[in-house]
Amino acid sequence: MSNRYVFVFRGGAVAHKELAPAELGAHLQKWMVWLGDLEKKGQAEPNGPRLELSGKTVRGRSKAVTDGPFAEAKDLVTGTLFINAATLEAATEIAMGCPIYEYDGSVEVRPIFKKGAA
Repeated sequence: MSNRYVFVFRGGAVAHKELAPAELGAHLQKWMVWLGDLEKKGQAEPNGPRLELSGKTVRGRSKAVTDGPFAEAKDLVTGTLFINAATLEAATEIAMGCPIYEYDGSVEVRPIFKKGAA
């Protein structure tokens, strides 16, 4: 039986504005290979929504609005991916293969809440 998880990607190559286009392109090719492999195995849900790198953040009781969804580039949410895996541990193992770590990015692995679950 498979459960659904979401990977929340933070930082990584797309948060590094100084990267040469060729370097970024080579890195993104690694992503395409990784994602293609996950899709072939039925572990990733293809064609999920992509995030833009802009936005606004509303914080605190005063509801202060700031430009950008981040405090630092390393905290920038750069994407999400829905994953099918048997357990949280299995989903975490899938996350280990992500190319984001080459540029000190991170992957947050979160279970999707099931209706009726307590």
